[in-house]
Amino acid sequence: MKHGTRREKRLRNRIIATAVLALLIILATTFAGILAPNDPYATSASSIRMAPGAQYPFGTDNLGRCVFSRVLYGGRTTIAATFLLVFISFLIGTVIGMLCGYYGGILDTVLMRLADIMLAFPQMVVAIAVAGILNAGMTGAMVALGITMWVSFARLARSHTFSIKNEAYIQAAFFAGKSDFYIIMVHIFPNLLAPVLTNALTQIGTTMIGLSGLSFLGLGVVPPKAEWGSMISEGRAYIQIAPWAVLFPAFATIITIIIFNYLGDAVMDYMEV
Repeated sequence: MKHGTRREKRLRNRIIATAVLALLIILATTFAGILAPNDPYATSASSIRMAPGAQYPFGTDNLGRCVFSRVLYGGRTTIAATFLLVFISFLIGTVIGMLCGYYGGILDTVLMRLADIMLAFPQMVVAIAVAGILNAGMTGAMVALGITMWVSFARLARSHTFSIKNEAYIQAAFFAGKSDFYIIMVHIFPNLLAPVLTNALTQIGTTMIGLSGLSFLGLGVVPPKAEWGSMISEGRAYIQIAPWAVLFPAFATIITIIIFNYLGDAVMDYMEV
């Protein structure tokens, strides 16, 4: 018992520390307009590819734009799109999973076979194909990733609904004349919320990689809008001359993904204690 308590305390400390770091990143990008020292879209012929210094902490890119300001604004784009996509996938997948698990039958068979088809193809391959067809910037990239993202939420919600619906209190609610909607929303949804939210946390890093990857390939954010993936793509053409234009957005992407992945893993470990 003591060992378990010590482990719980360590995991709680990990979650708190990582959550604070994640919150700082979110706040820094949210208030980019206040923190950015320069206009991220202002070009300057006299400041092209300047090395990091007092005026430009992360240097400038090939058009003389402040890389530090663009990293802050790019983080706002990347993180906001990631959170929105994960939330929409969580909502759609959880609803589908609960309906399949509760009603079963032909609805469950059709939707789960569709989920199996989605899982048969690598997510990024599907996303690249769909984003290329849509050609709709970040919205198209989000739709392209969302086509397969809902599956993990649906399967998780379905499995928990299957086990929950056979509990005695669910049967009691049914015999008391409660509607299916009432039973699902009041009894089933709250009991599967924790594992599904934990899954959502673990999906943040993967989704961020996907969105940045599509932008890097020119299938996400349309330049000159700041976004980490597109910044790396733009800067790689002159990486030997101005490596900071690639390194700083790359570091921002890597650090952010590591923090959110670590937070998701810590929460998952805590849930299993």
